[in-house]
Amino acid sequence: QVQLIESGGGLVQAGDSLRLSCAASGGTFSGYAMGWFRQAPGKEREFVAALSRAGGVTYYAGSVEGRFTISRDNAKNAVYLLMNSLKPEDTAVYYCAAASTVTVATTSGRYDLWGQGTQVTVSS
Repeated sequence: QVQLIESGGGLVQAGDSLRLSCAASGGTFSGYAMGWFRQAPGKEREFVAALSRAGGVTYYAGSVEGRFTISRDNAKNAVYLLMNSLKPEDTAVYYCAAASTVTVATTSGRYDLWGQGTQVTVSS
């Protein structure tokens, strides 16, 4: 079974960029659709971006489209989230997730594996 570990979070200023990484181990990574979700304090976890198994199909939340880019490297068993033009409202814990039963998914219920999360804080 795949295990997920996120990294790359931190404290940045508005307008800066960050790249989150999610390393997968213990399974056939290419067989999973991948996604990023985030949860801000006092709010529910929300969808950020999703990527199909082969990487050819992507979906983004409207709040990040045009600023964030999800990608994967199946040879390195990794998925990435490049975040540009960060805003204070992007502050949250970001979670990497893997879905084994669908080609691509935008809802958290479709994902069966989750990382522990990485904190992203954007100051104004």
